[in-house]
Amino acid sequence: MERPILKNKIYLYLTEFFAGMSVMAVELGASRLLAPYFSSSQIVWTIIIGTIMIAMALGNLYGGRMADKDPNPDKLYKRIVIAAIWIGLIPVVGKYIIIGISALLIFAVSNHFLVIAGFVACMVLFVFPLFLLGTVTPSLVKFSVDSLDDSGSVVGKLNASNTIGSIIGTFVPTFISIPAVGTAVTFLIFAGILLVLCIVYFVSSKINFSQAKRVPISIVLFLVCCLLGHSNSFAFWQTNLNYEGESIYNYLQVYEDDKQVTLSTNVLFGVQSVYQKEKGPTGLYYDYAMASLYMANEEAKDTPLKILILGNGSGTFATQCERYFDNLDITGVEIDGKITDLATKYFELPEDVPVVTYDGRAYLNAIDEKYDVIMVDAYQDITIPFQMSSKEFFQLVADHLDENGVMVVNLNMRSDTPGNINDYLSDTIGSVFPCIYTADVSGWSNRVLYASFNSEMVANLEGAINRETDSDLRYMMGKSYEGLQAYNPGDLIMTDDKAPVELLGMQIIDEIIVDEVNYYKRIYKDKGLSGLLELI
Repeated sequence: MERPILKNKIYLYLTEFFAGMSVMAVELGASRLLAPYFSSSQIVWTIIIGTIMIAMALGNLYGGRMADKDPNPDKLYKRIVIAAIWIGLIPVVGKYIIIGISALLIFAVSNHFLVIAGFVACMVLFVFPLFLLGTVTPSLVKFSVDSLDDSGSVVGKLNASNTIGSIIGTFVPTFISIPAVGTAVTFLIFAGILLVLCIVYFVSSKINFSQAKRVPISIVLFLVCCLLGHSNSFAFWQTNLNYEGESIYNYLQVYEDDKQVTLSTNVLFGVQSVYQKEKGPTGLYYDYAMASLYMANEEAKDTPLKILILGNGSGTFATQCERYFDNLDITGVEIDGKITDLATKYFELPEDVPVVTYDGRAYLNAIDEKYDVIMVDAYQDITIPFQMSSKEFFQLVADHLDENGVMVVNLNMRSDTPGNINDYLSDTIGSVFPCIYTADVSGWSNRVLYASFNSEMVANLEGAINRETDSDLRYMMGKSYEGLQAYNPGDLIMTDDKAPVELLGMQIIDEIIVDEVNYYKRIYKDKGLSGLLELI
């Protein structure tokens, strides 16, 4: 079939270029679309990459067969149009599909909920458009190769065009479009690029009316997608958010009530940081973590107590420390600069607390200072970075502690199942520190761990409580002291080479989901559907 535009090989290379670029953009957009619901762990990335590879492989096979059986370029560009509209629809319906799949599976799946729900959501949302884009390369080879004499050169140029497009499609969403305009608009941008490419083809090809009508129809559908899908709201059932947006690393939402301000990076599971507007005990792990300041010093020092917070977040720990203690020198480290901006705007981060935008481990590698207290609060959404869970990392922390210094760690999700992630973390810490105590936060899933080379750390806390005159501090330190349990480490040690934190974290999440589902199942059994609706 003669199409004059196909005689211009530059246009064919552009088609390959934009197809490759769009595939990578969709892959990165998929990670951001899924992260607020299923986390941004290596497991979720594995699901995304694996699903996309399946789609591309099937697309290559189908495209090659169709190129031999029916080498009609109109059909190729029609497939690209369909892929473009589908990608444009993802920000319109994607979050509703994810929630719908989660709602169906949460009652049907007992184990590996996040893995299964994430995989099903990926299959439903992304396989079909990427399957269609996978047909591009074998089809273009059919249209590009004029003779066997130059076939290798032409195929090489097509693959190079695809690869260069993929490179650009990798960097642009991560560093430009997603931070600037969000995930939803990023999908629309790349859908629009594919659509324009196809419109140029159909307009220049002087096709008949029945084929030509697909151009205005596709334009109308794309404009509808732009109208309905430009919002970047993931927590679409909430209307009282102070802030909702995205950074290079996270989905972010801030909301507040009369008593507190909350930061969350995950729609479905918990919160990452809570700031209490009025001075007083929070009832959260911050209260327990402050006991480390007493453990590190039996008597007050003339020099400021040096505190380093790895994973500063919205700065609540720093704020609570400054509300109750004088003579402190606090430094925060937070990899996500956007969170630090939010901390200043919404969480009243103290002005005298400098926050370094850096990875916590990399920061320790870059400095020589020693600290009296190092707070490790490095959970990212519902996972913990593997590089901050290994023996090598905790040895690095130990090297930056003063002689009687204390490391305090927020273990975000406790469990009584043997061999859980907290057992691994505690055993790993025990391979570095000789003195370890833990305290479970009453009413919450957190467990606070204290580690030191100072065998008098608990005696220091007890003596400080006896001398303390502030009623709030006596209460908070008393709660921590009462819950202290000496930890005898085992041999579940994680290293830089082997730290399966994602799988271990998923196990605890499964336990939490099962507990929650059983609660709602009991409500349904006792009160029926009306009982569930009353809870909602």
